Amino acid sequence: MAIRYTLRQLEYFVAVGEAGSIALASDRLHVSSPSISAAIAQLEKEFGLPLFIRQHAHGLTLTPAGQTMMDQARNVLREAERLAILAGDISGVPNRPLALGCLLTIAQMILPDLRRSFETAHPGIRVTQRELDQAEIFSYIRRAEIDIALTYNLDIPTDLRFVTLAELPPYALVAETHPLAERPTVSVEELRDHPMVLLDLPFSADYFLSLFPREGARPRIAERTRDIAVMRSLVANGYGFSIANIRPLTDEAPDGRKLRFIPMAGDLRPMRLGLLMAQEAGSLAVIRLFIDHCRRRVAAGAVPGLGGFPATADAPRTARLTCENRASGKS
Repeated sequence: MAIRYTLRQLEYFVAVGEAGSIALASDRLHVSSPSISAAIAQLEKEFGLPLFIRQHAHGLTLTPAGQTMMDQARNVLREAERLAILAGDISGVPNRPLALGCLLTIAQMILPDLRRSFETAHPGIRVTQRELDQAEIFSYIRRAEIDIALTYNLDIPTDLRFVTLAELPPYALVAETHPLAERPTVSVEELRDHPMVLLDLPFSADYFLSLFPREGARPRIAERTRDIAVMRSLVANGYGFSIANIRPLTDEAPDGRKLRFIPMAGDLRPMRLGLLMAQEAGSLAVIRLFIDHCRRRVAAGAVPGLGGFPATADAPRTARLTCENRASGKS
């Protein structure tokens, strides 16, 4: 039996069934009402079934047969979309959206630039974004709610794949009136005698405290916050120092007070900034495109916050850029 209906007609049918009105479906799809009416009439003729009950005062209501047919039409449309995605992945020309995650502490600095430049380079790819903490990133990737995430190599599980983009040494943030504010570099031994404002997020807090490894070297935690902007304002108002890895472009906290950013001396473990995904995700064309795009932007110095500080004999501060692929981010 020849098929005499189209995917477009099924799309119109589902839209009307969900909206309960041809006019509302027309607004949603940006298609004229007569075109939608003609599509519905053609489907009813092809199937030999009434799909809707027409009620002038109450719009359209699905018949029992129409409800069954709409459920199946949704399945057909989903499978057709998967087929188009598969074709794009095979051909290397992606035909699917990209669900992008980003660690919330770095999203404000690096996510808008990478997303906008990627969309400009690939206008046919629709990108959605979520800002998440590290534990949420792991969960969202495993549930396939995001395709890939920009994050740090903080306790990366072995079932996920991490692609390193840059290594970012830590630096200290202090208020401009802090006793250490004029120091060219600062050590963990010098910081431990001062109160600390801890960015208290899953995995991130463990990394910052791991920089004080020796017994008795742990700092005095005066304040905790899960918001990096609040952390900067607390530091600028004299509540203590803090530690970060991405360098803001301004020396002002959100409330306008001045901050000092001091390279940390010593052999301290840097954070690796990179891309996290499922092990098999690299087979998708859209993922490969995004990885390559991020590598080029970082290597060109086009991503804000990765420049760091001038190199010194005691503490080279320039982020080291790399394209290594690592299954685990543990050092």
